[in-house]
Amino acid sequence: QRFRCPEDEEEDTPSKKPKVESDHENGGPPHQDEEEEPEGETNDGEEDGETFADMMKYGLTELDVGILKYVSDHEGFSGILKERYSDFVVHEINKEGKILHLDDLSIPAEAESQPEESDVLTEEQKKQLGELQHFKNKEDNVSIEVMDDTKEKRTLVHKAIKTQFAGLETKTEEKEGRKFIVAYHAAGKKALAAPRKHFWPKNRGSFCHFVLYKENKDTMDAINVLSKFLRLRPNMFSYMGTKDKRAITVQEIAVLKITAERLAHLNKCLMNLKLGNFCYKNHPLKLGELQGNHFTVVIRNISGTDEQVAQAMTSLRQTGFINYYGMQRFGTTAVPTQQVGRAILKDNWKEVVDLILKPRPGAEKEFLVRCREEWAKTQDPEAALKKLPNKRCVEGQLLRGLSMYGKKNIVTAFGLIPRNNRLMYIHSYQSVVWNTMVSRRIEAFGLKAVEGDLVLKGTHVLSAEEAESRSIHDIVMPLPGFDVIYPSHHVGKGYRELLSADGLDIDNMRHKVKDYSLAGAYRRIIIRPSDVSWEVIKYDDPRISLVHSDFEKLENKPAPVFNNEGKYRALRMEFSLPPSTYATMAIREVLKLDTSIKKQTQLNTTWFN
Repeated sequence: QRFRCPEDEEEDTPSKKPKVESDHENGGPPHQDEEEEPEGETNDGEEDGETFADMMKYGLTELDVGILKYVSDHEGFSGILKERYSDFVVHEINKEGKILHLDDLSIPAEAESQPEESDVLTEEQKKQLGELQHFKNKEDNVSIEVMDDTKEKRTLVHKAIKTQFAGLETKTEEKEGRKFIVAYHAAGKKALAAPRKHFWPKNRGSFCHFVLYKENKDTMDAINVLSKFLRLRPNMFSYMGTKDKRAITVQEIAVLKITAERLAHLNKCLMNLKLGNFCYKNHPLKLGELQGNHFTVVIRNISGTDEQVAQAMTSLRQTGFINYYGMQRFGTTAVPTQQVGRAILKDNWKEVVDLILKPRPGAEKEFLVRCREEWAKTQDPEAALKKLPNKRCVEGQLLRGLSMYGKKNIVTAFGLIPRNNRLMYIHSYQSVVWNTMVSRRIEAFGLKAVEGDLVLKGTHVLSAEEAESRSIHDIVMPLPGFDVIYPSHHVGKGYRELLSADGLDIDNMRHKVKDYSLAGAYRRIIIRPSDVSWEVIKYDDPRISLVHSDFEKLENKPAPVFNNEGKYRALRMEFSLPPSTYATMAIREVLKLDTSIKKQTQLNTTWFN
């Protein structure tokens, strides 16, 4: 049985193209920079179970990234997370608070255009214009005399010709006191081949919004596929948040001036993608505009009793979970992304290059191993670059920069890596600091607001008196930066010591390179999911999907049938989370189980054997 990565299969590492807060659980922008998640190289799961497990010996565990505490006191139990991608279903919640579904594949009816439009041309004129359009007319234009000459009438004739005869342009000419509308070719035969560019009704919104349903594909991959089929640049598409690969996800996408018909036509030829719920609007989508995501998660092979499950889920509903940054923010190999981030912040560029390019333990693709060996041996960027078939990975981009600008200009060379990928490293460092400090805060004061804590509203430090009336759900902790304040209790003071131990000065978080100056941000320490529900289900066939997807409903496929006497037990839970929070961290609180790939690999390997 081949191992399937139980966390996000798009886990990014410096050896692949890194991602910012990649789990679809984040939905919105990672934090203050509202950056878009960069496109990542996928870990396509081609390694067999043994190789992958071997590789993960060098991976991170939760303890390595400051994820230490739980808020509930129930007994944990084991289970398999993301055994099948259909065990993780995500529906985006739009800014109006509506959970999005793909439930309509029809094309929207257009607003009726003015009826006179088609009647302003006689049959004879239409025949002449048709011949002109197809270059069958001996003349290079057609003149139409306007009898009852008014501006409104002329406008209707102009519009009728352009609408009905793509590729033709019109102008008004006066001859001997009579007015004619002259139709002629806009741009030779090419115009006829691309009529799409010529007409978009004024009463139709410029952007076609649609719901994208995807299986086992990340958002950028899906957009790249749509771009290729439609022959568009990927930046013609906009969305509110990225969803990860190893899941079934449903989200809204908008595209500029592409008709619903063309989009709907793609349903015939796309694998693992479905488009529907089309409508036209006058605006694109913006990153972070969503209210959050609704999750349906299946944890298979659970060991907990029904009572344990009920206790755990009730606690999740009432208290919530610690809002840690999940494992997928830190990469999966022997060189964690936060180490690179720390080196950037320390302005130690030689270490940045070393961490990204040096040989590392654990299984990697053969060409990357050869590239690293070449770099270690020769320190020659061009020689190392020759070992890479795909130059778009982080190593390739950095080596290309070094060969262009030389090893004395590392900052410029590093700049060849896309901005979002570069920022991911420093945000990863901030995230480890945040996780670590929140663990200390929970350890020191538990789940009550105390003097010295921070609240977000009018961001200030609580007095002892204020703390009495505040709940733990009001409390935030800062990501380190030059534009934040810190809690005034001893845990808050620990930020300075932690950064100092890493060779950084908390009072000087501005960097010579503006991009790497950290403003900081605030993040709530406890999140209480909404719409929490759950059931324990029993089933006999481990290969069946346990969630009825939107696509299956559209195809009128029956819902999964559960057998009360089944030999396997699974926990099926549903909940909604705000943007920038990790569903894996909610699940961790329920199971009390390490969600790192390293630990889940050990579990899965046991389960499969």
